[in-house]
Amino acid sequence: MRILLLSDIHSNLEALEACLAAAPQYEAVVNLGDVVGYGASPNEVIEKSRSLGKHFVRGNHDKASAGLMDLKDFNPIAGLAALWTREALSPENLTWLRGLPQGPVVVDGLPDVQFVHGSPMDEDEYVVTLRDALEPLIVSPAPITFFGHSHLQGCFSGNSLGGDAYRPAYRTVGQSETSEFPLKDGQHYMINPGSVGQPRDGDWRAAFAVYDSESRIVTFCRTPYNLKRAQERIVAANLPPRLATRLAAGR
Repeated sequence: MRILLLSDIHSNLEALEACLAAAPQYEAVVNLGDVVGYGASPNEVIEKSRSLGKHFVRGNHDKASAGLMDLKDFNPIAGLAALWTREALSPENLTWLRGLPQGPVVVDGLPDVQFVHGSPMDEDEYVVTLRDALEPLIVSPAPITFFGHSHLQGCFSGNSLGGDAYRPAYRTVGQSETSEFPLKDGQHYMINPGSVGQPRDGDWRAAFAVYDSESRIVTFCRTPYNLKRAQERIVAANLPPRLATRLAAGR
């Protein structure tokens, strides 16, 4: 089975559409959370995401925008965006957002894989470094965990003897590119497809991945999108300007 992995779209319709246009062939879509937040197209992104399939886990911005968590742990800009999103959502989309499941979730036909937003141990935990990943890698019963939340494309691997980190290397900063990563037997993996709508690894291009469960290959992908249009939407919505300018820096 070929799974398209989308995460952290953050209401960026232009980035989502570019990813779907650039994606290799796939049979199912799994969304790792934070469908909304930050960006200016929450209803359009929810409707597009729902049309792709039924496999979702909730993210912290999904919870915040749905009124399911306190905003005290959000920085002021993120909190303002969550409140704006809550007001902008249609009643139907707000109800849908409130019903998203907490990870880990599993998908039929993929018995060795689980899907989370932050970590299999805590849905809101950031896994950024190998040190962060080691405990989940060791204690998780599933050999493969796909996660988001950090907005950093790449993966961690390990077992009881130690671990390693991998970040895909790309040749350009403005074209569509892919990077294949084969999985090895006997290793556990935590794999982040990267953020569709707000990358934070210094590469402004939208990020996603495709997992082929038969060949056990993860294909990391980056693709350019209509950055200017996404920024214009944010400004027109009177959201904090920083949410527009940061997109160009990939931070």
